[in-house]
Amino acid sequence: MLYREAGDFKTSYRADEQTFPIASERVLFWGAMILAFCVVPFFVNSYWEKAVLVPLLVWALIALGLNILTGYCGQVSLGTGGFMACGAFACYKLMTAFPDLNIFFVVILSGGVTALVGVLFGLPSLRIKGFYLAVATLAAQFFLIWLFNKFDWFYNYSPSGQITAPPRTILGVEVTGPNAPPWATYLFCLSILFIYAWVARNLTRGRVGRAWMAIRDMDIAAEIIGVDPLKTKLSAFAISSFYVGTGGALFFAVYLGAAEVTEAFGIDKSFLALFMVIIGGLGSVLGSFLGAAFLVLMPVFLKNMFVNTMGWPTDVAAHIQIMLIGGLIILFLIVEPHGLAQLWRLTKEKLRLWPFPY
Repeated sequence: MLYREAGDFKTSYRADEQTFPIASERVLFWGAMILAFCVVPFFVNSYWEKAVLVPLLVWALIALGLNILTGYCGQVSLGTGGFMACGAFACYKLMTAFPDLNIFFVVILSGGVTALVGVLFGLPSLRIKGFYLAVATLAAQFFLIWLFNKFDWFYNYSPSGQITAPPRTILGVEVTGPNAPPWATYLFCLSILFIYAWVARNLTRGRVGRAWMAIRDMDIAAEIIGVDPLKTKLSAFAISSFYVGTGGALFFAVYLGAAEVTEAFGIDKSFLALFMVIIGGLGSVLGSFLGAAFLVLMPVFLKNMFVNTMGWPTDVAAHIQIMLIGGLIILFLIVEPHGLAQLWRLTKEKLRLWPFPY
């Protein structure tokens, strides 16, 4: 049976506290990674790239960033779309100003620029919390969108107001631009997501993550025991914005290729990211991936079923799709408010004790 602990002995504290403490779970994880990195690129085509794989990877990265802020530190944010736009426009300016700079470093620097903006808009969290903080971050969303629309320097004085990602290569293979092969864009996004997820997992399990969770659970008690609220909250805003900005850069440069700020980074993107975090599970790295998978793959499945299989008109299918997804979200939050990650944790506990019920 999978996920059995019999004969799996730990001889050190480090072995007992590792991310995957059971051997079968480690085999499952690394098997999935080998499949994702070494097998999927040989079969991916343009449809799977643009409709499924790349948006799934990009949104998982964005949801992971928001989960650091909301799930681990307890700071509600409705400005995710604005921070995505910040990362996208930073990426565009860096790509056009430094054409010889490697796209990997462009994406990382775009996240760094967004982190600085995130710290700036995170300052109100030192005095306000809850609903009022949500309103403050919502103001950040509208302000950033207005800023990028108002000043044409951000889109290099283009008459259309649209930004377009120029072609960029890694090891001689294009990863941005219209001629980028699907396997290259997929591997590029997957590699960045793997690195960021590994860093986030270690951050949340260490001293920084424990400080975030102390502030989330009770900020006054955390301050009494020595947790600095200024440093802790601003670090959460910075790292969360760094992840979201990187995701916004990938969303623009790799997934869309061209974007207009109001259409591509509107308030609906902020709510979509928040729904991913809530459905997947607050305070869970795995939950970020599960929530992104649910809200990216479910619309694709419903569209194929309604339009391609049942032959419904596209507009009718789109409205039915919105209604069904909204209903599923409400039902799921009632049945399991702790998200898909909690369901996975319960399943693992049952497998540990199987065939003995509890």
